[in-house]
Amino acid sequence: MCYGVKARTEMALRIAKSRGNAGAAERLAQLLNPFPEFDLHFANGFAHPAMVVYTDAAPHDPQLLLWGLVPAWVKDDEQRKQLWNQTLLARGETLFDKPAFRTSAKSKRAIVHVEGFFEHHHFGKKTYPYFIHLKDRTEFALAGLWEEWKDKETGEVLRTFAIVTTEANEVMQRIHNNPKADGARMPLILTEAEEEQWLAPIHSPADETAIKALIKPYSADALLAHAVRPLLGKNGTGNAPNASDTFEYPELLLADPLA
Repeated sequence: MCYGVKARTEMALRIAKSRGNAGAAERLAQLLNPFPEFDLHFANGFAHPAMVVYTDAAPHDPQLLLWGLVPAWVKDDEQRKQLWNQTLLARGETLFDKPAFRTSAKSKRAIVHVEGFFEHHHFGKKTYPYFIHLKDRTEFALAGLWEEWKDKETGEVLRTFAIVTTEANEVMQRIHNNPKADGARMPLILTEAEEEQWLAPIHSPADETAIKALIKPYSADALLAHAVRPLLGKNGTGNAPNASDTFEYPELLLADPLA
């Protein structure tokens, strides 16, 4: 779930100015040049796009990281390629246990601001994409993890991230109904107060407990969702400005998961 998000340049620059200062926004503008390349109306995680991320190491300094966490212990580029599509998302309940994520969970947490995210609903033999966003905020933060990995052969350093997920709330349970999935999930949405808590260092078991307490579903009453055009395939919108526009499927009118 949540292998696609919306995060446009204009939003990223506005947040950089509010989290840091004009200098931070200017540095981000240089990173995002040319703008159209990073105007993410639909960022497909499997394409491993570069996205604006704030890390616990520099909570007010916007940085570009690639989506798909590469653990520091990955031995070579072949192993990275085999693993990369499996580390787009990190299950919140097991963050501190899984080899791919436990180091980052303890000392490399991040937040990723988005305008919304995409999820597919299964009905009949087809899937229908939905766009989910908040009622009261035009953008919001998703909890993440980050890491640095160095290719021993080339010396290249990759800075990457994963989005943390949690159990689905009532709205997401109705949308994310993939029969092959291990239960309905949703990204870990943070309130504005929780953003800084998520980035706070862990010095004690109590600090770790405080981080774990943040891993919970966001209020269903705070979400809005609507069906959108197909995103993938030869007829999919891809990263187009209308990717999150409302689209009606006649066959869903009597089986609307949001009804």
